[in-house]
Amino acid sequence: MNHPLRFGIISLQDLPWPTLVEHWQHIESLGYDSLWIADHFVNPHNIDDNWFDGWSLLAALAAQTSTIRIGTLVTNIIYRNPAVLARQAQTLDHISNGRLEFGIGATSERDPSHGMTGVENWSTSERVKRFREIIEIMDHMLRNESTTYHGDYYQVTDARIKPPAIQKPRPPLTIAAAGPSTLKIAAQYADSWNTFGGFGLSTQDNLAVTRQRSEMLDEFCAKLGRDPSEIRRSFLVGFTQDTPFASLDAFHDCIGRLQELGFSEFIFYYDYHPLSSDNCMTRAMLERIATEAIPALRSQSSI
Repeated sequence: MNHPLRFGIISLQDLPWPTLVEHWQHIESLGYDSLWIADHFVNPHNIDDNWFDGWSLLAALAAQTSTIRIGTLVTNIIYRNPAVLARQAQTLDHISNGRLEFGIGATSERDPSHGMTGVENWSTSERVKRFREIIEIMDHMLRNESTTYHGDYYQVTDARIKPPAIQKPRPPLTIAAAGPSTLKIAAQYADSWNTFGGFGLSTQDNLAVTRQRSEMLDEFCAKLGRDPSEIRRSFLVGFTQDTPFASLDAFHDCIGRLQELGFSEFIFYYDYHPLSSDNCMTRAMLERIATEAIPALRSQSSI
């Protein structure tokens, strides 16, 4: 399956509401494909930052945009009831007129959301089992009018979803996964697989790790009898040592290396950079990438 190139922007919810609205509407006007919001109880990189709830904010921003696809990167499972979460996704798919991209991840024991919301810090094994159950419940509820599910951690009895989501068979599911256990879940359920390489990795180490994970995903798909090309490969840029916003040449180099690994979706932080403020995408670069770099890359990919 040949996935067309897609370019998205992720905003953090540490900005005033009017500023976020202005940013999202400007990004939509530039022709980017998607806009994403984080979903943590607090900013995990600075717990003292101003912060808004991700899903509440996404619903409000859906009403402030009209064409761009929107999503969570990624939904935090720590304090989320899966049936209620399915209801939120169904509602937001209607608010956005079928523009929702549902992103979800297993989080980690380092997430301060555990202590701040009073949820026990699960073992890795329990976290993965919970993640699978949540995905299974979400997948079924967004495809069907009624769901009953009895797992080790979550139980749902005759849970109804009406009206159905606008998108069929359900809103696209983006699963963030890095290790074998979560990659197995992605191989079975994901429409898109998202990764970010790793914190502070060099360019070469990032490519090596990402290639290894991509090949692992292919292997798990093969064992399930699923064509791995059905899954879009999505990369969250910003956690490695690459500097894609230093120039348009640097941007093309970064995207080109990831394209060679089979990635077709690239998501960038705007007005924030996880590693260094020196590499934050400026408004001028945001606009140049949209008007110069992306059209050139799309033209090359169509040849």
